[in-house]
Amino acid sequence: MSDINLNNYNNSDTESSEDEIEPKLKYVRLSNDVQQILLTSSATCIAVHPKFICLGSHWGVIHILDYQGNSIEGKDLKAHTVSVNHISIDINGEFIATCSDDGRVFIHSLFSKENNVHLNLGRLVKTIALDPYYFKFGTNKRFITGDDKLTLYERTFLGNLKPTILCDSEGLVRSLCWGENFLAWSSNIGVRVYDMTARCSLGLIKWEEHPSGSIDKFRCNLRWADSRTLLIGWVDTVRVCVIRKRSNIELANRDLPEYLVDPVSTFQTEFYISGIAPLDQQLVLLGFPKELDENQKSLRPQLYIVEYRDNDYTDICTDSLSLRGYEEYGVNDYHLDVLLEESRFFIVAPKDVVVASPYDLDDRIQWFIQHNKFDDALDILMQNSTRDIQRHTVQSVGIDYLDHLLSRGMYDNAGRLGLRIFGQNPALWEDQIYKFASVHQLRSVSPYIPRTLESKLNPHIYEMILYEYLKLEAQGFLNLVKEWNSGLYNIAAVINAVLEHLLNCEVDKNLYLEALAILYSYEKKYDKSLSMYLKLEHKDVFTLIQKHNLYSVIHDMLLDLMDLDYKQTIVLLLQKNTISSDKIVEKLRWNELHLYRYLDEYDKKNPKGKYHKDLVRLYAVFAREKLLSFLKKSDHYPIQEALDICQKQKYYPEMVYLLGRIGDTKEALALIINELKDMQHAIAFCQEHDDPELWEDLINKCVDIPEFVTFFITKHRHIRGSHYVDTKNQKRHFDTGVEKFFG
Repeated sequence: MSDINLNNYNNSDTESSEDEIEPKLKYVRLSNDVQQILLTSSATCIAVHPKFICLGSHWGVIHILDYQGNSIEGKDLKAHTVSVNHISIDINGEFIATCSDDGRVFIHSLFSKENNVHLNLGRLVKTIALDPYYFKFGTNKRFITGDDKLTLYERTFLGNLKPTILCDSEGLVRSLCWGENFLAWSSNIGVRVYDMTARCSLGLIKWEEHPSGSIDKFRCNLRWADSRTLLIGWVDTVRVCVIRKRSNIELANRDLPEYLVDPVSTFQTEFYISGIAPLDQQLVLLGFPKELDENQKSLRPQLYIVEYRDNDYTDICTDSLSLRGYEEYGVNDYHLDVLLEESRFFIVAPKDVVVASPYDLDDRIQWFIQHNKFDDALDILMQNSTRDIQRHTVQSVGIDYLDHLLSRGMYDNAGRLGLRIFGQNPALWEDQIYKFASVHQLRSVSPYIPRTLESKLNPHIYEMILYEYLKLEAQGFLNLVKEWNSGLYNIAAVINAVLEHLLNCEVDKNLYLEALAILYSYEKKYDKSLSMYLKLEHKDVFTLIQKHNLYSVIHDMLLDLMDLDYKQTIVLLLQKNTISSDKIVEKLRWNELHLYRYLDEYDKKNPKGKYHKDLVRLYAVFAREKLLSFLKKSDHYPIQEALDICQKQKYYPEMVYLLGRIGDTKEALALIINELKDMQHAIAFCQEHDDPELWEDLINKCVDIPEFVTFFITKHRHIRGSHYVDTKNQKRHFDTGVEKFFG
């Protein structure tokens, strides 16, 4: 058999097929010997069995074939002189019964000639049915023929055939179907169902004449879906009938058969019916279009899958069939048979035999692939056991999907798909990465490839990705250098590529330099890395120093580090004592501000006065507000030098304090009065030193200063009070001064 596309859809138009409904059936055309047979003859009927196919021909030959269309050697039967009308096979596949317009009936045993039957009834025989259990030894050697009457033939005890007429008053019997216990046949007036066990009719389903003409022009299609369900397709009407038992009440009150025929669904189609068969809870209908083409030729037959209800149906799937010679055929030229166990359907035209079967999982996957519905195909693979799928794998479908996405320029989607399909499998990834490289889209796949050392790809792949970023996207290159484990690629090769790129780089240069600093750190060339960061004025230099404990190598970079971020630099220097404070101070003397910042923090952690001499000078320059308190709390600086500094800067409060410390109180008081002009401070200073001469100097210096005179007059009462005088000796000195002041 060969796969064929019998649908009338235009599958070459990818865009239009996106919304195409998934088909239910696949089709293959019987080939091999069948093709040769149909070149010289025509098929007139078919009967199928799980073991073989029987094909009746126009020349009266019954061809017995396998399911690849090969003739089974020595099994073809030249049974009739004209067209074979009907073939029946017992359920065991041992006996074949045929009939023809030549009046002959043949029952042929495939394994023994002893049970063959040859009859010449002398009249047109349109249909025949073997007892399904004809193969059994004993009383089941029965068959029925249909012509102008319905006749049952039974093998007697002596081996003769005993005919019994079951019906002879309803016209020509054209169709016949024997189930396990029930028989159905069509005549000129309708379909009758017969109980073969009770030997009684269960009723007649009458058929109305059709507007298109006599129903005799149309073959009635009968099929037992199971032992109790009868399918009827005649002209353009479908009936589904169920054989059910009558209730005990019905049986008790009237003389009725045990069973009755219950039509559970009746509906009319828009086409003539050439065949009918069950498919799960649905029906398969072989339809013949009622319309003709523009040349008054027949249109293609169609195979419908329908879901029936009470008096209506829903079309689930429709396939238009391109059977050979369809333009010349009518509704009765087509036949449909079915292997119920396999749901395999055999469609016969005079010059063609096609087999339809439900899509298995592999077929569904293939259809989805052909229609670019790859997600649906992958869903099937991921939801079903690999035992049920033979021709496809997640990887094979995934690769087809990947190629599809790349061909459409959907690179990011292709990258995400790679992660879904290939996961962390290096071997699967490596075969596909080069497809992205060929279209310069390694950047699209880079977020999804394996990045761990346990599942890493060939280092060359990571280098290719980095090189593409290097050339096309500086920020992306820097991000990958930061994110990727350096063990994934050859660091030296990447550094060389960056250095070469920088020779001609005009934009984003700092991004590449930052990446270079990181790469140097991966190579443990920390001096180069630090130098690069400092050149960029990038604060990641501090992270690098801490991470790799580089305190011992930063001595020559101290000023640059302080310029970049003095706070972080000082923290580093004070956290680790790798570099001595003396070396740091020596290095920072080139920048007094940085020296001040360092020593100010150093003194907080080491309050032993080691660098107080320097701090006096530095506070005087950079932190005057801290100077006086520092002078008061420290005893570790040369007072005279400190005084010189303060004098130079004219820092009078600090000078007052220092002069007081060295005993030059008179000069200190003079500064308070003449420079600071603070009488309250002056009195406090005199009080602090408790010296009569100091009080006398205070009075003498204040006589000529009007505001001080006013202060004395206003505050005289308070001056005499204890607010300014704390001891009897101080009070005595003060009173003496006041008396002198007031004369």
